[in-house]
Amino acid sequence: MNPTKSKKDTILIVDDIQENVSVLFRFLSNEGFKVLVAQNGDQALKLFEFASPDVILLDVMMPGMDGFEVCKILKSQEETQDIPIIFMTALTDTVDKVKGFSLGAADYITKPFQQEEVLARVNVHIKLHKLQQQLQAKNQQLQQQATELETRNMELEAFCRTVAHDLKNPINVAKGYTEMLITDYSLGTPFDDDAIEVLQLTAQANDKMVNIIESLLLLAGVAREADIPKQPLDMSFMISQIIQQRLPLMLKKYQGEIIFHPNNTTDLSLAQFDTWPIALGYAPWIEEIWANYLSNGLKYGGRPPRLEVGAHSQNDDMIRFWVRDNGPGLSPEAQAKLFTPFTRLHQDRAEGHGLGLSIVQQIIEKLGGQVGVESVLDQGSVFYFTLPTYTA
Repeated sequence: MNPTKSKKDTILIVDDIQENVSVLFRFLSNEGFKVLVAQNGDQALKLFEFASPDVILLDVMMPGMDGFEVCKILKSQEETQDIPIIFMTALTDTVDKVKGFSLGAADYITKPFQQEEVLARVNVHIKLHKLQQQLQAKNQQLQQQATELETRNMELEAFCRTVAHDLKNPINVAKGYTEMLITDYSLGTPFDDDAIEVLQLTAQANDKMVNIIESLLLLAGVAREADIPKQPLDMSFMISQIIQQRLPLMLKKYQGEIIFHPNNTTDLSLAQFDTWPIALGYAPWIEEIWANYLSNGLKYGGRPPRLEVGAHSQNDDMIRFWVRDNGPGLSPEAQAKLFTPFTRLHQDRAEGHGLGLSIVQQIIEKLGGQVGVESVLDQGSVFYFTLPTYTA
Protein backbone atom coordinates (compact mmCIF):
# COMPACT_ATOMS: atom_id res chain seq x y z
CA MET A 1 0.00 0.00 0.00
CA ASN A 2 1.16 3.53 -0.76
CA PRO A 3 1.82 5.14 2.66
CA THR A 4 1.83 8.72 1.29
CA LYS A 5 -1.88 8.83 0.45
CA SER A 6 -3.77 11.00 2.97
CA LYS A 7 -7.05 10.92 1.04
CA LYS A 8 -8.09 8.06 -1.17
CA ASP A 9 -8.18 8.84 -4.86
CA THR A 10 -11.06 7.18 -6.67
CA ILE A 11 -10.68 4.97 -9.74
CA LEU A 12 -13.57 3.72 -11.84
CA ILE A 13 -13.01 0.44 -13.72
CA VAL A 14 -15.38 -0.15 -16.63
CA ASP A 15 -14.95 -3.70 -17.99
CA ASP A 16 -17.26 -6.63 -18.68
CA ILE A 17 -14.55 -9.29 -18.07
CA GLN A 18 -14.75 -10.30 -14.41
CA GLU A 19 -11.19 -11.63 -14.34
CA ASN A 20 -9.77 -8.28 -15.48
CA VAL A 21 -11.89 -6.43 -12.94
CA SER A 22 -10.82 -8.71 -10.08
CA VAL A 23 -7.13 -8.32 -10.83
CA LEU A 24 -7.30 -4.56 -11.09
CA PHE A 25 -9.64 -4.17 -8.12
CA ARG A 26 -7.40 -6.14 -5.78
CA PHE A 27 -4.16 -4.53 -6.96
CA LEU A 28 -5.38 -0.92 -6.92
CA SER A 29 -7.18 -1.34 -3.58
CA ASN A 30 -3.94 -2.59 -2.06
CA GLU A 31 -2.23 0.52 -3.42
CA GLY A 32 -4.61 2.69 -1.36
CA PHE A 33 -7.15 3.70 -4.01
CA LYS A 34 -10.91 3.67 -3.66
CA VAL A 35 -12.09 1.48 -6.53
CA LEU A 36 -15.52 1.59 -8.19
CA VAL A 37 -16.66 -0.96 -10.79
CA ALA A 38 -19.11 -0.86 -13.71
CA GLN A 39 -19.61 -3.86 -15.98
CA ASN A 40 -20.84 -1.92 -19.00
CA GLY A 41 -21.26 1.58 -20.38
CA ASP A 42 -24.79 2.11 -19.09
CA GLN A 43 -23.75 1.27 -15.51
CA ALA A 44 -20.78 3.59 -15.80
CA LEU A 45 -22.89 6.55 -16.92
CA LYS A 46 -25.47 5.98 -14.16
CA LEU A 47 -22.69 5.82 -11.57
CA PHE A 48 -21.76 9.46 -12.28
CA GLU A 49 -25.06 10.53 -10.74
CA PHE A 50 -23.56 9.94 -7.28
CA ALA A 51 -19.80 9.58 -7.76
CA SER A 52 -16.99 11.54 -9.38
CA PRO A 53 -13.85 9.41 -9.89
CA ASP A 54 -10.41 10.90 -10.30
CA VAL A 55 -9.56 8.63 -13.24
CA ILE A 56 -11.40 6.08 -15.39
CA LEU A 57 -10.00 2.78 -16.68
CA LEU A 58 -12.26 2.08 -19.64
CA ASP A 59 -12.35 -1.10 -21.70
CA VAL A 60 -12.78 -0.59 -25.42
CA MET A 61 -14.53 -3.80 -26.41
CA MET A 62 -17.77 -4.23 -24.44
CA PRO A 63 -21.19 -5.55 -25.46
CA GLY A 64 -23.79 -2.89 -26.21
CA MET A 65 -22.18 0.52 -25.72
CA ASP A 66 -18.43 0.23 -26.40
CA GLY A 67 -15.72 2.26 -24.72
CA PHE A 68 -15.48 4.76 -27.56
CA GLU A 69 -19.16 5.70 -27.17
CA VAL A 70 -18.84 5.96 -23.38
CA CYS A 71 -15.80 8.22 -23.79
CA LYS A 72 -17.64 10.40 -26.31
CA ILE A 73 -20.58 10.89 -23.94
CA LEU A 74 -18.38 11.67 -20.93
CA LYS A 75 -16.34 14.21 -22.86
CA SER A 76 -19.52 15.93 -24.05
CA GLN A 77 -20.76 16.63 -20.53
CA GLU A 78 -19.38 19.53 -18.53
CA GLU A 79 -19.34 17.72 -15.19
CA THR A 80 -17.32 14.74 -16.54
CA GLN A 81 -15.33 16.13 -19.47
CA ASP A 82 -12.17 16.82 -17.44
CA ILE A 83 -11.86 13.36 -15.82
CA PRO A 84 -8.90 11.54 -17.41
CA ILE A 85 -9.82 8.36 -19.28
CA ILE A 86 -7.31 5.56 -19.79
CA PHE A 87 -8.41 3.03 -22.39
CA MET A 88 -7.79 -0.66 -21.72
CA THR A 89 -7.46 -2.69 -24.90
CA ALA A 90 -5.94 -5.82 -26.33
CA LEU A 91 -6.05 -4.26 -29.76
CA THR A 92 -2.75 -3.46 -31.40
CA ASP A 93 -4.23 -1.55 -34.30
CA THR A 94 -2.88 2.00 -34.27
CA VAL A 95 -6.14 3.26 -35.78
CA ASP A 96 -8.07 2.33 -32.64
CA LYS A 97 -5.54 4.04 -30.38
CA VAL A 98 -5.69 7.19 -32.50
CA LYS A 99 -9.49 7.09 -32.38
CA GLY A 100 -9.37 6.94 -28.58
CA PHE A 101 -7.09 9.95 -28.39
CA SER A 102 -9.24 11.86 -30.88
CA LEU A 103 -12.24 11.34 -28.57
CA GLY A 104 -10.36 12.87 -25.64
CA ALA A 105 -8.73 9.87 -23.93
CA ALA A 106 -5.68 10.70 -21.84
CA ASP A 107 -3.80 7.40 -22.31
CA TYR A 108 -4.14 3.68 -22.92
CA ILE A 109 -2.85 0.40 -21.45
CA THR A 110 -2.81 -2.95 -23.17
CA LYS A 111 -3.85 -6.38 -21.96
CA PRO A 112 -2.51 -8.47 -20.34
CA PHE A 113 -1.85 -5.82 -17.69
CA GLN A 114 1.53 -5.01 -16.23
CA GLN A 115 0.67 -3.86 -12.74
CA GLU A 116 3.57 -1.41 -12.38
CA GLU A 117 2.66 0.17 -15.72
CA VAL A 118 -0.99 0.53 -14.67
CA LEU A 119 0.04 2.10 -11.37
CA ALA A 120 2.48 4.51 -13.03
CA ARG A 121 -0.04 5.70 -15.62
CA VAL A 122 -2.83 6.06 -13.06
CA ASN A 123 -0.64 8.09 -10.70
CA VAL A 124 0.59 10.34 -13.51
CA HIS A 125 -2.90 11.17 -14.76
CA ILE A 126 -4.33 11.70 -11.29
CA LYS A 127 -1.50 14.10 -10.56
CA LEU A 128 -2.02 15.89 -13.88
CA HIS A 129 -5.77 16.06 -13.26
CA LYS A 130 -5.27 17.63 -9.84
CA LEU A 131 -2.76 20.10 -11.23
CA GLN A 132 -5.29 21.01 -13.92
CA GLN A 133 -7.99 21.53 -11.28
CA GLN A 134 -5.64 23.72 -9.25
CA LEU A 135 -4.77 25.72 -12.35
CA GLN A 136 -8.44 26.19 -13.22
CA ALA A 137 -9.20 27.30 -9.67
CA LYS A 138 -6.28 29.73 -9.80
CA ASN A 139 -7.41 31.06 -13.16
CA GLN A 140 -10.93 31.59 -11.81
CA GLN A 141 -9.48 33.38 -8.80
CA LEU A 142 -7.31 35.58 -11.02
CA GLN A 143 -10.28 36.29 -13.28
CA GLN A 144 -12.36 37.29 -10.28
CA GLN A 145 -9.56 39.50 -8.98
CA ALA A 146 -9.18 41.07 -12.42
CA THR A 147 -12.91 41.76 -12.56
CA GLU A 148 -12.86 43.25 -9.06
CA LEU A 149 -9.82 45.35 -9.97
CA GLU A 150 -11.53 46.62 -13.11
CA THR A 151 -14.59 47.51 -11.05
CA ARG A 152 -12.46 49.29 -8.46
CA ASN A 153 -10.63 51.20 -11.17
CA MET A 154 -13.94 52.28 -12.70
CA GLU A 155 -15.17 53.34 -9.26
CA LEU A 156 -11.91 55.21 -8.64
CA GLU A 157 -12.15 57.01 -11.96
CA ALA A 158 -15.77 57.94 -11.30
CA PHE A 159 -14.86 58.99 -7.78
CA CYS A 160 -12.06 61.26 -8.98
CA ARG A 161 -14.40 63.01 -11.40
CA THR A 162 -17.19 63.30 -8.84
CA VAL A 163 -15.06 64.47 -5.93
CA ALA A 164 -13.20 66.94 -8.13
CA HIS A 165 -16.55 68.40 -9.18
CA ASP A 166 -18.02 68.41 -5.68
CA LEU A 167 -14.94 69.91 -4.04
CA LYS A 168 -14.63 72.62 -6.67
CA ASN A 169 -17.81 74.44 -5.65
CA PRO A 170 -17.23 74.69 -1.86
CA ILE A 171 -13.56 75.56 -2.44
CA ASN A 172 -14.55 78.42 -4.72
CA VAL A 173 -17.18 79.55 -2.21
CA ALA A 174 -14.72 79.50 0.68
CA LYS A 175 -12.07 81.21 -1.45
CA GLY A 176 -14.44 83.94 -2.64
CA TYR A 177 -15.81 84.72 0.83
CA THR A 178 -12.33 84.68 2.36
CA GLU A 179 -11.05 87.13 -0.27
CA MET A 180 -14.10 89.34 0.37
CA LEU A 181 -13.36 89.45 4.11
CA ILE A 182 -9.68 90.15 3.50
CA THR A 183 -10.58 93.01 1.16
CA ASP A 184 -13.04 94.48 3.66
CA TYR A 185 -10.53 94.15 6.48
CA SER A 186 -7.81 95.86 4.43
CA LEU A 187 -10.20 98.75 3.76
CA GLY A 188 -10.98 99.08 7.44
CA THR A 189 -14.57 97.83 7.15
CA PRO A 190 -15.74 96.59 10.56
CA PHE A 191 -17.18 93.09 10.99
CA ASP A 192 -20.98 93.43 10.99
CA ASP A 193 -23.85 90.96 10.68
CA ASP A 194 -23.16 90.52 6.96
CA ALA A 195 -19.56 89.59 7.71
CA ILE A 196 -20.65 87.10 10.35
CA GLU A 197 -23.01 85.50 7.80
CA VAL A 198 -20.14 85.30 5.32
CA LEU A 199 -18.04 83.52 7.93
CA GLN A 200 -20.87 81.07 8.58
CA LEU A 201 -21.21 80.32 4.86
CA THR A 202 -17.45 79.81 4.67
CA ALA A 203 -17.63 77.40 7.58
CA GLN A 204 -20.45 75.47 5.85
CA ALA A 205 -18.37 75.20 2.69
CA ASN A 206 -15.45 73.91 4.74
CA ASP A 207 -17.73 71.38 6.47
CA LYS A 208 -18.88 70.07 3.12
CA MET A 209 -15.29 69.58 1.98
CA VAL A 210 -14.50 67.75 5.22
CA ASN A 211 -17.54 65.47 4.75
CA ILE A 212 -16.43 64.55 1.23
CA ILE A 213 -12.91 63.77 2.43
CA GLU A 214 -14.24 61.72 5.36
CA SER A 215 -16.36 59.70 2.92
CA LEU A 216 -13.26 58.98 0.87
CA LEU A 217 -11.36 57.84 3.95
CA LEU A 218 -14.27 55.65 5.04
CA LEU A 219 -14.49 54.02 1.61
CA ALA A 220 -10.75 53.37 1.65
CA GLY A 221 -11.01 51.86 5.13
CA VAL A 222 -13.84 49.52 4.15
CA ALA A 223 -11.89 48.28 1.13
CA ARG A 224 -8.68 47.84 3.13
CA GLU A 225 -9.84 46.18 6.35
CA ALA A 226 -9.80 42.39 6.29
CA ASP A 227 -10.71 41.37 9.84
CA ILE A 228 -13.33 43.59 11.45
CA PRO A 229 -13.70 43.55 15.26
CA LYS A 230 -17.45 42.90 15.61
CA GLN A 231 -19.37 43.52 18.82
CA PRO A 232 -22.99 43.80 20.01
CA LEU A 233 -24.41 47.18 19.01
CA ASP A 234 -26.19 49.67 21.27
CA MET A 235 -28.50 51.17 18.66
CA SER A 236 -30.19 53.42 21.23
CA PHE A 237 -26.97 55.28 22.03
CA MET A 238 -25.85 55.29 18.40
CA ILE A 239 -29.05 56.77 16.93
CA SER A 240 -29.44 59.31 19.74
CA GLN A 241 -25.86 60.52 19.18
CA ILE A 242 -26.46 60.92 15.45
CA ILE A 243 -29.71 62.85 15.90
CA GLN A 244 -28.38 65.10 18.66
CA GLN A 245 -24.93 65.77 17.22
CA ARG A 246 -25.18 65.41 13.44
CA LEU A 247 -28.75 66.15 12.39
CA PRO A 248 -30.06 69.21 14.33
CA LEU A 249 -29.42 71.65 11.48
CA MET A 250 -31.01 69.34 8.90
CA LEU A 251 -34.05 68.69 11.10
CA LYS A 252 -34.48 72.43 11.51
CA LYS A 253 -33.84 73.22 7.83
CA TYR A 254 -36.33 70.68 6.49
CA GLN A 255 -38.73 70.85 9.48
CA GLY A 256 -38.46 67.07 9.67
CA GLU A 257 -39.54 64.59 12.31
CA ILE A 258 -38.28 61.09 13.14
CA ILE A 259 -40.68 58.53 14.60
CA PHE A 260 -39.40 55.46 16.40
CA HIS A 261 -41.12 52.09 16.39
CA PRO A 262 -42.63 50.14 18.03
CA ASN A 263 -44.15 52.87 20.27
CA ASN A 264 -44.45 55.53 17.52
CA THR A 265 -42.79 58.37 19.42
CA THR A 266 -40.65 61.25 18.28
CA ASP A 267 -39.07 61.56 21.73
CA LEU A 268 -35.71 59.78 21.90
CA SER A 269 -36.04 59.40 25.65
CA LEU A 270 -39.27 57.43 25.17
CA ALA A 271 -38.15 55.35 22.21
CA GLN A 272 -38.13 51.70 23.27
CA PHE A 273 -34.81 50.65 21.75
CA ASP A 274 -34.54 47.99 24.44
CA THR A 275 -37.22 46.08 22.53
CA TRP A 276 -35.02 45.96 19.43
CA PRO A 277 -33.08 42.73 18.82
CA ILE A 278 -29.32 43.09 19.33
CA ALA A 279 -27.15 42.84 16.23
CA LEU A 280 -23.49 42.05 15.76
CA GLY A 281 -21.44 44.58 13.83
CA TYR A 282 -18.81 47.32 13.88
CA ALA A 283 -20.16 50.44 15.58
CA PRO A 284 -18.19 53.18 13.73
CA TRP A 285 -19.38 51.88 10.37
CA ILE A 286 -22.99 51.27 11.40
CA GLU A 287 -23.16 54.81 12.77
CA GLU A 288 -22.28 56.07 9.29
CA ILE A 289 -25.06 53.97 7.80
CA TRP A 290 -27.69 55.40 10.15
CA ALA A 291 -26.38 58.90 9.44
CA ASN A 292 -26.60 58.26 5.71
CA TYR A 293 -30.12 56.80 5.77
CA LEU A 294 -31.50 59.48 8.10
CA SER A 295 -29.89 62.43 6.31
CA ASN A 296 -31.01 61.12 2.92
CA GLY A 297 -34.53 60.70 4.30
CA LEU A 298 -34.57 64.31 5.44
CA LYS A 299 -33.19 65.62 2.15
CA TYR A 300 -35.21 63.47 -0.24
CA GLY A 301 -38.34 62.73 1.81
CA GLY A 302 -41.65 64.57 1.72
CA ARG A 303 -42.12 68.23 2.44
CA PRO A 304 -41.88 68.26 5.37
CA PRO A 305 -40.05 64.92 5.73
CA ARG A 306 -41.50 62.34 8.12
CA LEU A 307 -39.22 59.39 8.82
CA GLU A 308 -40.09 56.15 10.61
CA VAL A 309 -37.30 54.03 12.10
CA GLY A 310 -37.54 50.45 13.28
CA ALA A 311 -36.06 46.97 13.51
CA HIS A 312 -37.26 43.39 13.57
CA SER A 313 -35.81 39.89 13.44
CA GLN A 314 -36.02 38.29 10.00
CA ASN A 315 -35.17 34.87 11.39
CA ASP A 316 -32.97 33.47 14.13
CA ASP A 317 -29.83 34.62 12.34
CA MET A 318 -30.48 38.09 10.89
CA ILE A 319 -32.00 41.42 11.97
CA ARG A 320 -33.45 43.98 9.61
CA PHE A 321 -33.11 47.71 10.43
CA TRP A 322 -35.05 50.19 8.34
CA VAL A 323 -35.92 53.83 7.66
CA ARG A 324 -39.22 54.62 5.93
CA ASP A 325 -39.73 58.05 4.34
CA ASN A 326 -42.74 59.87 2.92
CA GLY A 327 -40.97 60.95 -0.25
CA PRO A 328 -42.03 60.62 -3.88
CA GLY A 329 -40.80 57.04 -4.13
CA LEU A 330 -38.49 55.51 -6.72
CA SER A 331 -39.13 53.81 -10.04
CA PRO A 332 -37.77 50.28 -10.57
CA GLU A 333 -35.12 51.77 -12.86
CA ALA A 334 -33.99 54.23 -10.19
CA GLN A 335 -33.94 51.47 -7.55
CA ALA A 336 -31.65 49.37 -9.76
CA LYS A 337 -29.12 52.23 -9.90
CA LEU A 338 -29.44 53.28 -6.28
CA PHE A 339 -26.40 51.51 -4.80
CA THR A 340 -24.19 52.15 -7.83
CA PRO A 341 -21.17 54.28 -6.84
CA PHE A 342 -21.46 58.01 -7.55
CA THR A 343 -25.02 57.86 -8.91
CA ARG A 344 -27.19 60.90 -8.21
CA LEU A 345 -30.96 60.44 -8.42
CA HIS A 346 -32.11 63.80 -7.04
CA GLN A 347 -30.05 66.46 -8.78
CA ASP A 348 -32.87 68.95 -8.43
CA ARG A 349 -33.50 68.47 -4.72
CA ALA A 350 -30.26 68.31 -2.79
CA GLU A 351 -26.59 68.16 -3.51
CA GLY A 352 -24.64 64.99 -2.81
CA HIS A 353 -21.43 63.36 -3.90
CA GLY A 354 -23.09 60.07 -4.90
CA LEU A 355 -20.91 57.99 -2.60
CA GLY A 356 -22.96 57.24 0.50
CA LEU A 357 -25.12 54.29 -0.55
CA SER A 358 -22.20 52.61 -2.30
CA ILE A 359 -20.28 52.73 0.99
CA VAL A 360 -23.34 51.42 2.86
CA GLN A 361 -23.49 48.39 0.58
CA GLN A 362 -19.78 47.61 0.92
CA ILE A 363 -19.91 47.96 4.71
CA ILE A 364 -22.92 45.70 5.19
CA GLU A 365 -21.68 43.03 2.79
CA LYS A 366 -18.36 42.96 4.65
CA LEU A 367 -20.27 42.51 7.92
CA GLY A 368 -22.28 39.60 6.51
CA GLY A 369 -25.55 41.38 5.77
CA GLN A 370 -27.49 42.89 2.89
CA VAL A 371 -28.83 46.31 1.91
CA GLY A 372 -31.84 47.21 -0.15
CA VAL A 373 -34.77 49.46 -0.84
CA GLU A 374 -38.50 48.88 -1.22
CA SER A 375 -40.31 51.69 -2.96
CA VAL A 376 -43.45 52.53 -4.92
CA LEU A 377 -43.89 55.80 -6.78
CA ASP A 378 -45.89 58.33 -4.75
CA GLN A 379 -45.82 56.02 -1.71
CA GLY A 380 -42.37 56.66 -0.23
CA SER A 381 -39.42 54.33 0.24
CA VAL A 382 -38.04 51.96 2.86
CA PHE A 383 -34.26 51.73 3.04
CA TYR A 384 -32.99 48.78 5.04
CA PHE A 385 -29.90 46.85 6.04
CA THR A 386 -29.49 43.51 7.77
CA LEU A 387 -26.93 42.32 10.29
CA PRO A 388 -26.28 39.00 12.04
CA THR A 389 -28.06 38.51 15.36
CA TYR A 390 -25.87 38.74 18.44
CA THR A 391 -25.97 35.62 20.59
CA ALA A 392 -24.40 35.80 24.03
